[in-house]
Amino acid sequence: MASVGFLYPGHSAEDDFPRLEALLGGTVRLPLVHTDIGEDAHRVDALLEMGSAARLAAGVDELKERGAEAVVWACTSASFVFGWEGAHAQVRELSATAGLPASSTSFAFAHAVQALGARRVAIAATYPDDVAERFHSFLKSAGTEVVSTRASGIITAAEVGTWGREEVLALARAGDHPDAEVVLLPDTALHTAEHLPALEAELRKPVLTANQVTAWEGLRLLDRTLSCPVLGTLFSRTAQA
Repeated sequence: MASVGFLYPGHSAEDDFPRLEALLGGTVRLPLVHTDIGEDAHRVDALLEMGSAARLAAGVDELKERGAEAVVWACTSASFVFGWEGAHAQVRELSATAGLPASSTSFAFAHAVQALGARRVAIAATYPDDVAERFHSFLKSAGTEVVSTRASGIITAAEVGTWGREEVLALARAGDHPDAEVVLLPDTALHTAEHLPALEAELRKPVLTANQVTAWEGLRLLDRTLSCPVLGTLFSRTAQA
């Protein structure tokens, strides 16, 4: 059975990953190892430290022992905060350390938008304004037009992890834009795996969420495509491509 390993910072919405594994029908293993989060803050300096090579490297051996054939840094903010080139360097170093294909949630978003054939997106972020704008810039470097960016000003992943269905739907509604073909919710601390059908029904367009695209990216690294409509348009449309 294929196995994709995830390095996840701290403890917020990591229970999305066993839920994703179950929704995918047990056809792939998604082992997860927690990395040392350092300071829990959506602040540039804290995020740069959170995504440092040493913190990521510390979890690699355990993932390999658990059979991972690819590894994904399951964090959006502590990958795009390094910028387009810096985020590439981050995953190159992670791949070299692990001896495995590697990626991050930021690149998962970029690749998922491209896979859906979308050009214009809206960002519905939990982050403060300055951090959300860095994600906007990252997507621009990937060739994606961001028509609107909504920032919620939440500082800690711990707080984001307490949000339930209604808060997630409200975030998506607030961040949507009439010109957006897809809406992006970029925070792996946000529980979204069980809310994807409701999100897409509410907005009537594809919705990409951090833990969803992170799992999809791991499968992409292994050249696997799995159809799972309950995980949204990404897992139905791209599996048919």
